[in-house]
Amino acid sequence: MHEIEPITGPGVVRGTLPFSAGVRAGDFIFISGMASADETGAIIHDDFENEARRTYQNIGRVLQAAGVDFTRVVQVRCYLQRQEDWDAHNRIYREFFREPYPARTTLVGCLGTLVKYEVDCIAYAPKDSQV
Repeated sequence: MHEIEPITGPGVVRGTLPFSAGVRAGDFIFISGMASADETGAIIHDDFENEARRTYQNIGRVLQAAGVDFTRVVQVRCYLQRQEDWDAHNRIYREFFREPYPARTTLVGCLGTLVKYEVDCIAYAPKDSQV
């Protein structure tokens, strides 16, 4: 049985809610739903594009703390508040992910009014693959 290790480090969101920003379980890294938040977990309200980029920057900090980068992500789940942000979502997504793209699910209209965008993901990261 593999140990489950929380992922922590500089800039990794460490809010007051009962969840880890990320955990390593064996060769996989599971990253909780990230949004436009600061290190303490406080939501930073902004336009969609800035919230989306901040969301991916938060994911990047968890990946970095785990010793990997976006190229190791194998699955992404995206949640959009509004259909009108679909094109911007895909454009910004391409700033962080390249071909071959991870498997992806995108749900629209599922968020309340707190955030415009949220993303969770899974990375495959055998110990010998760290950057």
